[in-house]
Amino acid sequence: MRTGFRVLLGLTAAAALTLAGSTAASAETAATAATASASSWKWGPIHSTDGHATAKGKVVVTQHSLQVRGSLSDTRGKGCSWVVLRWQSSGNGKWSSAGYWNCTPGTGTFRKNVGAPLQIKAKVCRGNSSRPTGWCTSWKTIYTQGG
Repeated sequence: MRTGFRVLLGLTAAAALTLAGSTAASAETAATAATASASSWKWGPIHSTDGHATAKGKVVVTQHSLQVRGSLSDTRGKGCSWVVLRWQSSGNGKWSSAGYWNCTPGTGTFRKNVGAPLQIKAKVCRGNSSRPTGWCTSWKTIYTQGG
C-alpha cells in the first residue's frame, strides 16, 4: 500500500510540475504579445476639413527614441496636403514641430524621430509647396506618455 501511495504521489507531483510549466509558458507568451503590441501605437486617420488630405500612421519605439511614421494622401491635383507634427520634450517641456507635404495625387510616407516626448500632436491641412494655407483640423493627440 505504501509503495502504491508513493507512486501515486510521484505522478501527482510530476503532473503538477508539467501543468505549472505550461502555465508559465502561456504567461510568457502572453507577456511577449503584450510587449509587442505596446511597442507601437496606431493613430489616425485624420482628414483635412475639406476632405482632400488624409494622414495616418503609428508611433514606434526605436532603439533610442520614439518615431512617428505615417502616410499622407492627397486626393486633388491642385494644391498640397500637409501634416504638421508637434511634440513636447519630457526633458525641458519645450515644444518642437515638423511639417511634411505631398503635392501629387496619391500617398507619400514620412518618418520623424521625436526623442522621448510627453505628448505628440498632429493636424492635417491643405496648402502649397511652401506652407499650409488652410482647411486645417484642430490638433489631435496621437501619443501621450503613460497612456
